[in-house]
Amino acid sequence: MPTTKAAAAEFLAHGRIAVTGVSREAGNHGSNVVYQRLRERGYDVFAVNPNADTVEGDACYHDLKSVPGGVDAVVIGTRPSRAEDTMRECAELGIKHVWMHRAFGGGSVSDAATEYGRSHGITVIDGGCPLMFGATSDPGHKFMRAVCTLTGKVPRKV
Repeated sequence: MPTTKAAAAEFLAHGRIAVTGVSREAGNHGSNVVYQRLRERGYDVFAVNPNADTVEGDACYHDLKSVPGGVDAVVIGTRPSRAEDTMRECAELGIKHVWMHRAFGGGSVSDAATEYGRSHGITVIDGGCPLMFGATSDPGHKFMRAVCTLTGKVPRKV
């Protein structure tokens, strides 16, 4: 099993990333923050929300298969009850890198989704946030990474 740090570096090496659960209302919603930061850092990032046509002034897609040209990686930022369906869609589309967002609380992590993804050859990071690692990070997220690693919200290995 790779370390989370190594898996995060591999995840963030992909240029086309979808973020699910992005809210129609901009603000401090976790998925929106991830979406905004990835966009600011030069990623080709795609918002996914079945109930929105635009998010943050950008086109929004109702599902992953609707993203033109597809994506290489997905951040799941929805309720855990929706994560397994998203993981199944990732497997169907051949997406091999998925990050289920979680800082405090349950986040988007689903044990069933994790198990399904890994059994289908997907590298699944089941906790933490892409903004806690690499060039997307900031001091606040680095601090949260340390706290969340100590409390088990960021896995040490994936």
